[in-house]
Amino acid sequence: MNNYAIIMAGGIGTRFWPYGTSKLPKQFLDIENNRETMIQKTVKRLENLISAKKIYIVTNTAYKSIIKKQLPQIPEDNIIMEPFGRNTAPCIGLTCLYIKQFDPKANVFVAPSDHIIQNVAEFQRVVKSGLKFVNKNGGIVTLGIHPTKPETGYGYIQYDSDKMNEIEIEEEQKKIFQQVYKVKTFAEKPNLEVAKMFLESGDFLWNSGMFIFRVDTMMKEIEMYLPDLDSALKHLEKKLFKEEFPKQLELMYSQIKGISIDYGIMEKSKQVYIIRSFFDWSDVGSWDEIYRLRKKDKNGNVTQGKTVMINSRNCMIINHQRISAVVGCDDLIIIDTDNGLLVCRKGESQNVREVVDYLRRKGLGEYL
Repeated sequence: MNNYAIIMAGGIGTRFWPYGTSKLPKQFLDIENNRETMIQKTVKRLENLISAKKIYIVTNTAYKSIIKKQLPQIPEDNIIMEPFGRNTAPCIGLTCLYIKQFDPKANVFVAPSDHIIQNVAEFQRVVKSGLKFVNKNGGIVTLGIHPTKPETGYGYIQYDSDKMNEIEIEEEQKKIFQQVYKVKTFAEKPNLEVAKMFLESGDFLWNSGMFIFRVDTMMKEIEMYLPDLDSALKHLEKKLFKEEFPKQLELMYSQIKGISIDYGIMEKSKQVYIIRSFFDWSDVGSWDEIYRLRKKDKNGNVTQGKTVMINSRNCMIINHQRISAVVGCDDLIIIDTDNGLLVCRKGESQNVREVVDYLRRKGLGEYL
């Protein structure tokens, strides 16, 4: 099988201020404090599945030098630069144009660059199954994460337990059968009551934002459901690898509408499947999620850098320069960097993006 990967790495990291900034968003940071950035781990998870020469990183011009430094194994020609963000459908369609030139029926795995996955062996088994499925059957496979709690920060996907395929893969001289189900419906991020209902029903999975498909399948789906994008991509394909390509790409991106692959294709397509996935996964959407994932001391505190904790519990302090002391506090998140100081109560960190919006409105971009 001719397997490729698309890693989406254009996000600007508004939820992780002041540690993550527009100059260095979270995908390029060592969020887990273990000497590897999130994008480095994303690529590393694909070892033995997809060659580095067949991994494409989609980003914007500002991050090209960072990617070259952090991922020297990725060929420079595989770094695809968007003029500006237009959501995931144009991003995936554009990269498929490149892959199509080498193999019009290539199998493609798509993933964001800023997720945390703990059980890599299980993750690889699932991806291997999905690649084998689309190679044989076509269609689009998404990875659905088995929910462990009524999470309100994720989208959900309902699968049809009566419509199931089995894919056989070999691993370590064993035969493993992976179940692939037909998708029933997509659901937006729910409130807590609805999330509890999803969990109790047993047939809803978290939407991981990871997809597997053949290039020819995706291009046909774009042609069917996103005709404006299809027309732009077909025009752009004629300019691929030519001198005028960058200008034509910028013109195309200035004219097309931004739309997600979920809304533009997945929710409309008749051939979407899902694999129930049981590896530990997080899209790391807030500082609260970082606290949940990090190792804690006996008082429930997470610390990084020079810190002093006295009579304080269930706090997280990340400090990059000066010493930080916390006395008599519970349930606080404190992030201290050169860009600024964040202090917020646990459970409120989703609102950090409002700080970023405020700084933009006030013309304080030097802190972003």
